[in-house]
Amino acid sequence: MGPGFFYYHRGPDGPQIRRALLLLAISGLLAFALYAGAQMRPLLGSLATTRVSNAVNRIVYQAVNEAIDSGQIAYEQLVSYEKDNEGRITMVRSNMAAFNRLQSQILDLILGRIDQVSARELSIPVGSLTGSPLLAGRGPRISVRMESVGSSSARFENQFESAGINQTKHRIVLRIDVYVSILLPGYSTVTQVTNEITVAETVIVGEVPGTYTYFATDPDAYAGDAKDYILNKD
Repeated sequence: MGPGFFYYHRGPDGPQIRRALLLLAISGLLAFALYAGAQMRPLLGSLATTRVSNAVNRIVYQAVNEAIDSGQIAYEQLVSYEKDNEGRITMVRSNMAAFNRLQSQILDLILGRIDQVSARELSIPVGSLTGSPLLAGRGPRISVRMESVGSSSARFENQFESAGINQTKHRIVLRIDVYVSILLPGYSTVTQVTNEITVAETVIVGEVPGTYTYFATDPDAYAGDAKDYILNKD
């Protein structure tokens, strides 16, 4: 370098520094968000499952209560008695057509209402994931959606139990198993919600009937029920 010449090295200017700091800040925020998301994911899944289960339970009870209030589910429409010459009950007979029709109608109603539940109703505030009572219910909301799964089922079950001397309580219970897919940001899960609701009952006074002709609505149980009926017919 000859005399009279000076070497000048230009360092990074202000805009470049700001861009580098901005990129660094964004990277840090993304890393923190990923870490926080991984830590809160189990809690988010638990809260979402609870909200979905509560929503499904509410829908199930509403649907069943509406069916009862409208007279669709009535004991005398679901079962009938056969009596001997002395008026004693000898057989309790199930109205399988009514059982099957009601099971299908109620399940269709429940699944239809599940698909109508809005994501807003199920959404979870971010503050609820922190565990702080002061932040619970606050902050942006995380979207949660649910969809019914085809393996859901509804079926009637009959229960008999002693209700005193020469008295038997006959209870008709509707068991509803609903499977729903819970859709969360980045992943999904499936949960089962089960309800057993007594829809009708009565007390049978007198000797316990010797024959009961109820056949389960589950096709896998038909053979066993038919066999029991034949063996106990006499």
